[in-house]
Amino acid sequence: MNCPSGPGLYCGVYLAVGVNSPGWWGEGEFKFYLDGDSEFPTICGTGTEDYFGGAWDFDVPGDGYTTFSAPFIGLHQVLRPDGLYESQQRFGMYRWHVPDPIAFESALRVTVQDLGWHRDRRYLKRRDDIASTAFWYHRETACLPGRRLALDDLEVGSVP
Repeated sequence: MNCPSGPGLYCGVYLAVGVNSPGWWGEGEFKFYLDGDSEFPTICGTGTEDYFGGAWDFDVPGDGYTTFSAPFIGLHQVLRPDGLYESQQRFGMYRWHVPDPIAFESALRVTVQDLGWHRDRRYLKRRDDIASTAFWYHRETACLPGRRLALDDLEVGSVP
């Protein structure tokens, strides 16, 4: 998410992850670049699963990935057609910063890494499908798009 400039409050995110290969996918850090940060973020998390409140792999021993829902965090959707750590799984998570909004004065950029693990416990760069929707309040309306999107603008995979 990028806003032109001005103060605001980051209030939360919905993240959808489509896993395209076997193995653990949730080691990517959420990074919050505030007010002129360039190389290093002001806030850096410890992993996707930690940010969404599901430390230790969202795993309940014997049950595998398990959905949960709390007022401000949750893993509400798990589709696992091929088993616990196989490909084509789909996850839906939310985190609302209602009690702890992230304030910025001039600019905000939020990123998430797509990382997992190699079998020997080294980080693994992944190529999963990730979609997000961020929620924030902004003092000015400068973050609103200049024009409304047409239906064709939303089409995925079209060939010109």
